[in-house]
Amino acid sequence: MTLYATLITLLAGASLLAGAMAIGLGSALFVPGGRASLVDALVGRARHPIAWAWLVALVASSGSLYLSEVVGFVPCLLCWYQRIAMYPLVLVLGVAMVRGDASVWRYAMPLSIVGGLIAAYHVVIQLQPSLDVGACSAGASCTGKYLNVFGFVSIPVMAGMGFLLVTALLALVRLLEAAEVEV
Repeated sequence: MTLYATLITLLAGASLLAGAMAIGLGSALFVPGGRASLVDALVGRARHPIAWAWLVALVASSGSLYLSEVVGFVPCLLCWYQRIAMYPLVLVLGVAMVRGDASVWRYAMPLSIVGGLIAAYHVVIQLQPSLDVGACSAGASCTGKYLNVFGFVSIPVMAGMGFLLVTALLALVRLLEAAEVEV
């Protein structure tokens, strides 16, 4: 297996793992007992989920740079919008991690939610090109797939899973911040 194939498979696998972790974390956050146990285990440690969110954003940003700058894939318009949402998260979450700023969820979560919505739309139009409203009429096609790992993981799927996990981690940070205020 070539280095390219290995890296792409690792990125696709990591994105599926991120999606599974986001679903698991999201489920725990919505179940009262799960939420309480998470908060009890992590009170005073809000830097941990911020660090994980930063790592997810860093890997996603590095992966997108690898695919465009090393492999040579030309990003479409929706890919650029997703990058506009993901790249600042690396800096914002990194600073928040160093400073221990649990209020980071207030300004990072909107970026991850908007990026996730763009990625979801991008996945939809890749699956059903007729739903494209013409946002990608110039440059690289938004409906085309450069990658199709495991038969369904494309670049927007990878980005969407990253945004989903960052959002779930920031929701946990929000709960931790609220718990620290109550203590």
